[in-house]
Amino acid sequence: MGRSTARVKRKRAYDSTGRQRQAEQTRASILDTAQRLFLDDGYAVTTIAGIAAAAGVSVETIYKSFGSKPGLVRALRDRGLAGAGPRPAYERSDEMRARERDPRKIISNWGTLTIEVAPRVSPLLLVVRAAAEADPDLAPVWDEIEADRLDRMTVNARHLYDAGHLRPGVTLEAAADVLWTYSSPELYELLVLRRGWSLERYGQFVADAMIAALLPPARRRRA
Repeated sequence: MGRSTARVKRKRAYDSTGRQRQAEQTRASILDTAQRLFLDDGYAVTTIAGIAAAAGVSVETIYKSFGSKPGLVRALRDRGLAGAGPRPAYERSDEMRARERDPRKIISNWGTLTIEVAPRVSPLLLVVRAAAEADPDLAPVWDEIEADRLDRMTVNARHLYDAGHLRPGVTLEAAADVLWTYSSPELYELLVLRRGWSLERYGQFVADAMIAALLPPARRRRA
């Protein structure tokens, strides 16, 4: 009886793991499908029913998992900001920022993370921005996204400010605005989508521009 019970328990644990894996795959499939349809067809035209049909799930599954189209947007934004690594990009950024003492290296690393994150999230945000102008349900989501991004950039700016890295005359608020501007989806649209810049060139430009705007000039070494 004891052995039988142990086998049942092991089987139930296995089944639970399998169900969780299936749920994660279903969630990823829904998000992949929603992002593709939002980008290809536009936010307004894309419906929950259309996403469900294309993803091979029920409408109820999407509503249960995400609540609504704005809920899908929030989930897609969060997934994009997590980046491509095994751990979310913002966690890696925070650890690097706390560990690194050279502000130029900190900002250069932010440029590198921009290359990772921007292609995943900026195209979606541009679609959301355009749709929010006409959709009263989406407008608060866009405001929330922009406020969250400003909050995040303010945290980064405060680190530079508290560590005494900013050049004289640059306030905390001004530094946050600079970081907010150079992390914007609009800049990605102008340089990558419209001008055809490579991601490497774009990331280097972002880092160089933030360094020039925020930090004192580098000291030249004496010959």
